[in-house]
Amino acid sequence: MWIFSWKRLSGFSASSTAEEVTQGIDGTGLTAVVTGASSGLGVETTRVLTLRGVHVIMAVRNTDAGKNVKEQILKEIPNAKIDVMEIDLNSMGSVRKFASDYNASGLPLNLLINNAGVMATPFKLSQDNIELQFATNHLGHFLLTNLLLETMKKTARESNKEGRIVNLSSEGHRFTYREGIRFDKINDESGYNSIYAYGQSKLSNILHANELARRLKEEGVEITANSVHPGATATNLLRHHSFLNVLGSTLCKFWLKNVPQGAATQCYVALHPQVKGISGEYFMDSNKAKASSHAQDEELAKKLWDFSLSMTNQN
Repeated sequence: MWIFSWKRLSGFSASSTAEEVTQGIDGTGLTAVVTGASSGLGVETTRVLTLRGVHVIMAVRNTDAGKNVKEQILKEIPNAKIDVMEIDLNSMGSVRKFASDYNASGLPLNLLINNAGVMATPFKLSQDNIELQFATNHLGHFLLTNLLLETMKKTARESNKEGRIVNLSSEGHRFTYREGIRFDKINDESGYNSIYAYGQSKLSNILHANELARRLKEEGVEITANSVHPGATATNLLRHHSFLNVLGSTLCKFWLKNVPQGAATQCYVALHPQVKGISGEYFMDSNKAKASSHAQDEELAKKLWDFSLSMTNQN
């Protein structure tokens, strides 16, 4: 059973769409990186941000797919500012190249939306020999965020505009291994459970945002870091579980959010003035929500930070 609670502060609800929660917001002059921008929630997030005037860099594994999405958006929004850059989040080498190229481009960076992800995959190792879901959903974004952080800090100082980092998590963070993060068994195939491994990676997204928020506050930097749950959404994330995928497609029109609704919370947290100055929080349905006890564990967040630094060779 999924247990959660929240206070409705924004005036928006589970049925609100990304366009609705950003209505009237002018994002002109802002630059955003959106990972996983060539499919699902990433496409809608890119479309809505550009609709509000944001210059979006689509960080995608498949650049042909990214260019197709760019062309589709330009047909609807002819003045949209969109660029496509290649990144493969399960390869640290690819993440480092993306960050190096971005930092060398001279582009500012106001918004970083860590949207890409895989869900409930069979056991597999990344290109760096790390369990795929933890590597892609958490470590790739952890490394990317750290490598782009100086550019974000510079942009925040020079523009006098608050930077925002948004990690796409999930209510699935509640369904993880008993200890929360299996630090000494990340690559243990014998004890692998695809659902728990997904929950572990999504818990990591929240803990990452929380610890980053703490560090940024301590440093006095005008950048916030938050995590979001998009809602049970009709995307292709369940493609590795055929039964669940069919069930999800069947229930979609009755129960699941559509993609415009699913993208709402991350667009809200990225752009809405109601979120100004709010950091280290978990959001769902465009409102603050209460994450699990593991997700609120400050010591676990610090331990994950140090572990992630070691895993990404940033020590």
